[in-house]
Amino acid sequence: MLRRVLVCIPTYNESANILEILERFSIVIQELSSAYEISILIIDDNSPDGTADSVEKANFSRVHILSRSEKLGLGPAYLAGFSWGLERDFQYFVECDADGSHQPEELSVLLGASDISELVIGTRWMDGGSVLHWPIHRKAISRIGTWYARTILHLPYRDLTSGYRVISRLALERIHLSEVQTLGYGFQIEMAMRIHDAGLSIAQVPITFIERTHGESKMSKRIVLEALIQTTRWAFQGRKKTR
Repeated sequence: MLRRVLVCIPTYNESANILEILERFSIVIQELSSAYEISILIIDDNSPDGTADSVEKANFSRVHILSRSEKLGLGPAYLAGFSWGLERDFQYFVECDADGSHQPEELSVLLGASDISELVIGTRWMDGGSVLHWPIHRKAISRIGTWYARTILHLPYRDLTSGYRVISRLALERIHLSEVQTLGYGFQIEMAMRIHDAGLSIAQVPITFIERTHGESKMSKRIVLEALIQTTRWAFQGRKKTR
């Protein structure tokens, strides 16, 4: 039986990037069709640039659109996508950015590792991983941020803020999604922490991250600060074990 996979792609003003990403995913979906039944869900936060309209007009096969009324943050977007997929009996959930930084061609590697792990983290900061076209200060922020989270939360993973990953249905059902708190990029840290604390297996595989060439990054000082504060709070308040 084919394993059912839902690729969740949150979007906000990504009309310059999304169609190319979907074209590349369409090729990958065909290449992996003997083992996986892959669909894509665009979770659009009412993009003023008409991202959702562009996707709808392109009429890609196996691409669905979940439109939301306003920009509510990365975490809530993924949670909405997970709920949509759980209701439709998907078994694996892929997180992927819409800006071209995550390579659709590497999906097969992540899915392969999901055969024995409930979370697979596409990792930039390990042997075989790389980041292209980032300035030094962006690399420093990412590496310091994940080092801080690893250290203070006692987690062994080398890229806790990575947004290219595969999560199993079992993991999503085990960690109580209604309790997930983080809105921004700290969501990635929280999800890894919750899955780790549930006693589920986590794998790391190297990926190549390429900085976007079109549009503007959604990263901001406020998002970085939110992740820092929330990570520190988890460390000092203690964590709820669900295993």
